[in-house]
Amino acid sequence: MTFVHDPALARRNSRLLAASLLVVAGMVGMSFAAVPLYDLFCRVTGFGGTTQVAGTAPAPGGEAVLDQTVDIRFLADTARGLTWDFQADALAETVRIGEPSMAYYSATNTGDQPVAGTAVYNVTPPRAGLYFYKMQCFCFEEQVIAPGETVQFPVWYYVDPAVVEDPQLDGLAQISLSYTFYPSEGAGLDQAIADFQDTQRAAAAGE
Repeated sequence: MTFVHDPALARRNSRLLAASLLVVAGMVGMSFAAVPLYDLFCRVTGFGGTTQVAGTAPAPGGEAVLDQTVDIRFLADTARGLTWDFQADALAETVRIGEPSMAYYSATNTGDQPVAGTAVYNVTPPRAGLYFYKMQCFCFEEQVIAPGETVQFPVWYYVDPAVVEDPQLDGLAQISLSYTFYPSEGAGLDQAIADFQDTQRAAAAGE
């Protein structure tokens, strides 16, 4: 069989190959950018109940504090495999819009080894995430709890007064703040396990 070289066909094939490679490269690049872009999208839009982060809090009793109040409900949950008893210290509180408030959650490690956990969070209604600001939160970093240890976690937050100007949240009376802890593994857990094992060996040697 004799093959005839067709320059036009070769050029078309080359262009097709180049276009395919560009598409693949673009998809790879988008996969790496997807997580930070999605996180940015959620923070800007409040999508999925993502809350905001503030470096400082409004002055208590300042001009931005409104007479209007909103009930904040506190929900707690743990993922399968996490040996923690995690709960909110109070089920709800009523706060003035714009005034900082502190809430507390507690977790007890019911297992026999140190366990690390990372909390994910959201608020409902989801759009309220645009106006729910946290200055301090245990969800900002991994938490490690020793066996039998109970740790109290603070959340320092406020509801932005701009929420009353949002027609989609007209008449808002309640916001639910929900946290779910998931098992995690990091340097902090490795060190905690090493320290725990050292303590056990020292206790056994002293018996």
